[in-house]
Amino acid sequence: MRAVIQRVHKAHVEVAGEVVGRIARGLVVFLGIGADDGEQDCRYIAAKIAGLRIFEDGEGLMNKSLPEAEGEILCVSQFTLYGDCRKGRRPSFIAAAPPRQAEPLYERVCSMLREEGLTVATGVFQAMMHVIVHNDGPVTILLDSRKTF
Repeated sequence: MRAVIQRVHKAHVEVAGEVVGRIARGLVVFLGIGADDGEQDCRYIAAKIAGLRIFEDGEGLMNKSLPEAEGEILCVSQFTLYGDCRKGRRPSFIAAAPPRQAEPLYERVCSMLREEGLTVATGVFQAMMHVIVHNDGPVTILLDSRKTF
């Protein structure tokens, strides 16, 4: 499971011109589900997201986690995080989980984050979305449950 996490001032996601998810200060999480992912990957990613200390404290240091910063999450499914561009010019998505497998795992991560007391807005799984992000910093963090990077 892979996540690209961006610290934001605000963000929202639109589907067919309608806003389907919106947050104020917090994190936008682009979440990719791999073909071999399961419950353990969900636990790892959710715990990392909830615990990342990437918000500034009173001294301007990144010492606060999302709950301490009273932030929110916008979680958007993004299979393209498993795009393999090592050969040719067209990415291969063979390592991405198929939708029927990926959707419950995506929902599970969102559920785990909510169980931590976090506010989680989402996009629409498998929809064409426009994600509008107002970056803060910018701060962007990459996570991989298999720790490949």
